[in-house]
Amino acid sequence: MPHSLVLNLVPLSPISPNYLTGRHLHALFLTLVSSVDYELGDYLHQASADKAFTLSPLQTPHRRQRRDNTLQWEHKTAIPAGTPCWWRVSLLDDTLFGKLTQLWLNLNPDHPWHLGPTDLQITSIQGTTQSTQVWANASSYAQLYEKASERDRVLSFSFSTPAAFRQGQYDTTLPTRECVFNSLLSRWNKYSGIEISNLFLESVFPSFVDIHTEILADSRSKFIGLVGEVSYRLMGEVTPLAIKHFNVLADFALYCGVGRKTPMGMGMMRRLPK
Repeated sequence: MPHSLVLNLVPLSPISPNYLTGRHLHALFLTLVSSVDYELGDYLHQASADKAFTLSPLQTPHRRQRRDNTLQWEHKTAIPAGTPCWWRVSLLDDTLFGKLTQLWLNLNPDHPWHLGPTDLQITSIQGTTQSTQVWANASSYAQLYEKASERDRVLSFSFSTPAAFRQGQYDTTLPTRECVFNSLLSRWNKYSGIEISNLFLESVFPSFVDIHTEILADSRSKFIGLVGEVSYRLMGEVTPLAIKHFNVLADFALYCGVGRKTPMGMGMMRRLPK
C-alpha cells in the first residue's frame, strides 16, 4: 500500500542552505528509520537499487505560489528558526510502512531531530489528502487499480521538482512517453503485486507541453532536470483495459515520482485534475 506522508516541521534554529540538499534530507530520513529499526536503516543506506521510498525537498510557506504547480527544490538563504515547514515522504512498500508504524504512533513533538547542526521538531504528520495539502494521501494498490478510469484518455501531470531520465550512460530531460510511462511501470510492477505486462505506448502523444530545465549544483555534482506541466492523450483505437492501465500509472505517479534521484527529492510528479 503506497503512502504519501507530509511531515510538518519547525526548526529550532536557522537552517543553512548547506544542509537543505537532497543528501542531507536523505540522511535525516535514514535517521528516522534507524530510530525504530537500526538494521532497516542500515539496509536502506546500503541499497543501491531502486529504493522503496521517495522524499521531497523541504518546503516553506513564504514562497510565492507559482502557476506551474512546482515546489521548492533549492534554498538560497537560511530558513529562519520557527518557520513552519513541510516535508513529503512516500513509502511504496507495505513492509517498510509497517516497520515505521511505531515511529508515527509514538512521535514525540518534544524530541528534536537533527538536520546538520539544526534541531527540528516534527509537530504533526498528514496521511490523507486535504484541500490545503495535495501531497498527502494513501491508497492500496488494489484500490488504485480498481478505481482507475477505463475512459479517460487525457493524462495531465505536473513535474514539480526537476526530473531527468537515464538513457545509457547519460541523462535526458525530455519527457518522452517511453521515459515517463516506463519509469512509472517499472515501479508499479516492482511494488504493487498487480503486474501490468504491456503498455501500448504507440497510442500516447503529448497534447500540451509547458516545461523548462533547471540546474542544481553542489560541491559534489550537477543535476539538470525538467519542471513544468505536460499532458498526454491516448489516440486511436485503444481498448478500455489499455486505457485503464495508463490511468493506473497516472494515479500512482503521486507516490513514486519518475526518473532519477527520487530518494533525494527529484522527479516529484503528480496527476493534475481536469
